[in-house]
Amino acid sequence: MSATRRDFLQSTAAVAAGLSGARAAAAQPPQGSPARNGAKQAAAAPVQVPKMRFGNAEISRLICGCNPFYGYAHFNQIYSKVMSDYFTPERVCEVLHRCNLYGINAFNYFPLGRGQSDLERFIAEGGKMHLIVQGIGEVDEFIKKFKPLSMYHHGELTDRAFQEGTMDTVKEWCKKIRDTGILVGVGTHKPEVIAQVEEEGWDVDFYAGCVYNRTRTEDEWKEVLNGELVEMQGECYLRSDPARMYKVMRQTRKPCFAFKIMAAGRLSSRKEADQAFQTAYESIKPTDGVFIGFFPRSTDEIRENAERVCRILAKA
Repeated sequence: MSATRRDFLQSTAAVAAGLSGARAAAAQPPQGSPARNGAKQAAAAPVQVPKMRFGNAEISRLICGCNPFYGYAHFNQIYSKVMSDYFTPERVCEVLHRCNLYGINAFNYFPLGRGQSDLERFIAEGGKMHLIVQGIGEVDEFIKKFKPLSMYHHGELTDRAFQEGTMDTVKEWCKKIRDTGILVGVGTHKPEVIAQVEEEGWDVDFYAGCVYNRTRTEDEWKEVLNGELVEMQGECYLRSDPARMYKVMRQTRKPCFAFKIMAAGRLSSRKEADQAFQTAYESIKPTDGVFIGFFPRSTDEIRENAERVCRILAKA
């Protein structure tokens, strides 16, 4: 039985334990959830994720991702449902508060659905995050209200424009966001997109790159796989992909954020996680960061990943 399958078959008691069990595992656990303690904040954890300069802010080099919060498992519908059922607004806020305890002070925010109400609740409870926003949907009012640090053109929309030869629409969107006064970037799953934007000298500040190219067309998959096709083409993860994305990230002087370094949970063992984080931070620049989604249903992923990053960067 795979590690992922075992996660699905966890007992009801393990599910109920949730984040409270994870908090107890930390070296200095908070005295209850910040979501229930109001202004009373827990002491910082002994492990603090190192920071980097991004615009006019100092942000953690590990950034809290948002996909698990809203059921974007990038695995299958069952896993997506498990995630969305688990992440009530309270649990979303608990994860964000716990990230703060470990020095994780940046959030890859998703502006659709329940995202804004969860963010408002977190802020009302005393939480603080620098927002790196996925640019999708109507964002003007959000920018005016929350004044995020940055926003980037959503990766799947960028890739579609690249495939359809309409990258000018992405460039115009970037100009519009530039006029708001926040940092502007381009998200993608394709290294060739970053290469093109760099070559053309776009006025952008950063890139967000998925290290696995999961938006290939059917023809592109046939070329890569010598005419063969796989099921779930949009969720196929090739081991040779990360090196290509990391290469273009190193070649640009602009800050980059790598995401899906764990192949959307397909790398599930401790050894695989250690290697994925090691490869990521060894492959990117000191001015780059990593988006990671947390799903602490059975283990304290926030503490574990914070400790991983600190070990890796201390050696570097």
